[in-house]
Amino acid sequence: MKCSYACQSPEHVIGRRQFLGGVAAGVGTVVGGGIGTLTRPVMAEQLAKQQKRVIVFNMHGGLSQLESWDPKPGTDTGGPFRAIATSQTGVHISELLPHTAKQMHRLAIIRSINTKENDHGKGMHMMLTGRKETPGMAFPQLGAVAAKSLSPESAGLPGHIIITPGGGGGRGNDSAYLGPKYASISLGNGKPPANSERPEAIAEAVDASRNDFRKQANERFNLKRRTAMTDAFVQSYDQAQQMMAQRDAFDLTKESDADQARYGKHDFGRHCLLARRLLERGVTFVQVTHSNYDTHNENFNFHLEQLGEWDQPFATLVGDLGDRGMLESTLVVVLCEFGRTPNINHLFGRDHWGTAWSVLVGGAKVIPGAVIGKTNANGTQVTDREVTAGHLFHTYLRALGVDSAGTFDIGGRPMPIADPAYSGINELIA
Repeated sequence: MKCSYACQSPEHVIGRRQFLGGVAAGVGTVVGGGIGTLTRPVMAEQLAKQQKRVIVFNMHGGLSQLESWDPKPGTDTGGPFRAIATSQTGVHISELLPHTAKQMHRLAIIRSINTKENDHGKGMHMMLTGRKETPGMAFPQLGAVAAKSLSPESAGLPGHIIITPGGGGGRGNDSAYLGPKYASISLGNGKPPANSERPEAIAEAVDASRNDFRKQANERFNLKRRTAMTDAFVQSYDQAQQMMAQRDAFDLTKESDADQARYGKHDFGRHCLLARRLLERGVTFVQVTHSNYDTHNENFNFHLEQLGEWDQPFATLVGDLGDRGMLESTLVVVLCEFGRTPNINHLFGRDHWGTAWSVLVGGAKVIPGAVIGKTNANGTQVTDREVTAGHLFHTYLRALGVDSAGTFDIGGRPMPIADPAYSGINELIA
């Protein structure tokens, strides 16, 4: 499934003379307190006990719970892989995840997910918004909610960044009524957005003068024509300038050779190291996509290869967050749109399965080492503590210290932050 991250914001055209009239004379009067004050890097040591952050690993396509968090060895559905002991006494996961197994004392498993949804798009919508798709209504994704609720106004980088494999990138359409300020910035293959570097032909002083001119123009325009749409337009430009001022946040050559080696120099390893770098610099929400787990055939060979790539960089990141004092303020989530069928099909694959599957969480206020819920012996149904996407969304927010029963004020209308039909998983939150 390919998602479009193109910005849907409308463009506004007005007469040049009308827009520029009377602006030039005031350009030289711009003083401090503008965008420049937002561009100072915020380092990890200043944030560790203050700002809450989130990192989500999107196992796109549908990770098999039986080859990861809820193995069933020796059963007719279990497949060829063993379950191994972990650093958390009594908790076993698939042998395909030996590095993650050493970090399980810092993490928790929810083994009783039942969304009843087997469609890729609808399943991912549920998992990222905590709600079912509703015709005519759009809901903000977790990244937008986190950025709105947790990002400081003085942040110099966007609060909602998605790191994807492959090319592409740009602005997401995932913030709904919260507005484009909180929409995602997508980094295709971990690269910063195109055209986010000042051309060498334009001197820094000239660029600063142009930016001052634009600011004066915006202020004059807003005296009579300010709307929510013009505010969004200005915010987009401000955010772009902030990113240009902090391009080094995306530069992995600034990381030590040792760290680059620990994470691995393949794409996913680089993406995990970039995620750590962004979190250290104050980005509230980072999502890293690992694709594609849609294993309708050759499920076992694929998971052997794909989790072999995923395991060490993920475990390294969790270890670094813990060792650097960041894990207690950073929520870690490993999710996908659904699990995979216990039944093994004639192509040695597993199909879509929204009925009984697992999510991994950790950090922030999540109780480390916890296991919530269970499935039956061959993994075909939940037998204890059934959980759906609405419960998860509330739980994520509560783990971050956000009142999930609260509301956003959208144009004078209260909008529930999370689906009020659900509540969080109390036994998972410290």
